[in-house]
Amino acid sequence: MRWAAKTHPELTQIKAGTYQLTPHISLADAFNIFSVGKEHQFAITFVEGSTFKEWRAIINQFQFLKHDSSLLSEKEIATKLDLSSNKVEGMLLPETYYFVAGESDMSIFRRASNQLQVVLDSAWKAREANLPIKSPYDLLTLASIIEKETAVDIERGKVASVFVNRLKKRMRLQTDPTVIYGMGDKYKGNIREEDLRTPTPYNTYVISGLPPTPIAMPGSASIFAAANPDQTTYFYFVASGYGGHQFSKTLAEHNYAVRQYLKKSRSP
Repeated sequence: MRWAAKTHPELTQIKAGTYQLTPHISLADAFNIFSVGKEHQFAITFVEGSTFKEWRAIINQFQFLKHDSSLLSEKEIATKLDLSSNKVEGMLLPETYYFVAGESDMSIFRRASNQLQVVLDSAWKAREANLPIKSPYDLLTLASIIEKETAVDIERGKVASVFVNRLKKRMRLQTDPTVIYGMGDKYKGNIREEDLRTPTPYNTYVISGLPPTPIAMPGSASIFAAANPDQTTYFYFVASGYGGHQFSKTLAEHNYAVRQYLKKSRSP
């Protein structure tokens, strides 16, 4: 260290930043990292189906981020992101984002918003003809429901087809994740019959059509599934008990599938 400035003056033009040094790194290599300014890249991951509330909780745990959004309301954040809606829900693409120490959390939100818009624009342009969806925002709302209903990739198209078929027939969507979202903090882990009957703007057992906003952050796969659902005659689905779902064309078939699922779930 004492002689480095004299023997290798070119290495001492260091740049301020946050760096990660590995064990047993040489002094020359350390100086090289400092002079090049290759700052450490931190990673933050958001999973498909997570909510904006969960995103904020995750971001608040990262001490190396500058928390510019911590005192802002969701509406204020939406305004800063130039969103057309007052809600940020569904408007950010869940994936892994990298940042350097001191970067603003708003920069993460903005990148996620821009990424989402690229995917949404692409899906909207490639959407199926005669899709009963009026706008890209409605497509995003449908995608968020699909995301919450299944994590099985090969099922997304079928789940999408059920909701599209229902929309075409003007049937209520009757999907539990919308009920849960509408309950907010009142949800304690289970849905009662009373909850299914309680009106909220999101309860699709009570309202017709789509809820007013997305209910989660959908990933690319669910967005494209919503834009191009499988061609099926399914109107119902229920958990199969094997990690996926059983799809049905009629209410009678569906009721039988429900009984089979309940029988399986109750067996030791």
